[in-house]
Amino acid sequence: MGENPQNSRILQAAQARSKDKGPKPSRSTGLGRVIIAVYGILALAATVRGVYQILSKFDEAPVAYTLSLISGLIYILATFSLSSAKPKAWMMSLWAVSIELVGVIVVGILSLTHPEIFAHPSVWSGFGEGYGYIPLVLPLIGLWWLYRNRSERHA
Repeated sequence: MGENPQNSRILQAAQARSKDKGPKPSRSTGLGRVIIAVYGILALAATVRGVYQILSKFDEAPVAYTLSLISGLIYILATFSLSSAKPKAWMMSLWAVSIELVGVIVVGILSLTHPEIFAHPSVWSGFGEGYGYIPLVLPLIGLWWLYRNRSERHA
């Protein structure tokens, strides 16, 4: 019994489609664009806040103000690495967003258990309470999104 030529063509087409699923969407489209925009807003807000506080009243709460500036710098790194298509940008994004998550959790816990360290709140105090908990939720979304949009090299 011979093989049906139509079945053979269907099988070949299916195999070709499974090999070439098409290009992955860019990380700077759709949800990625929203995530990058939120990181950009936080980068601007935290950096300006930290610089202003350090220049005008550093002696009042040096730990909190330094942490605000550090968080701003991490947000800047995350913003630029998330929006970049360069080969090492994905790994840099992963590190920046992971450091942010660890920072928010550690500072959040310390601000609740040792409030005397934080004479004034920082961006990450109370798990980002002053920023609507966005600093806590954003890295979770960011890590999920990075995982979903990793290149074949990082899979």
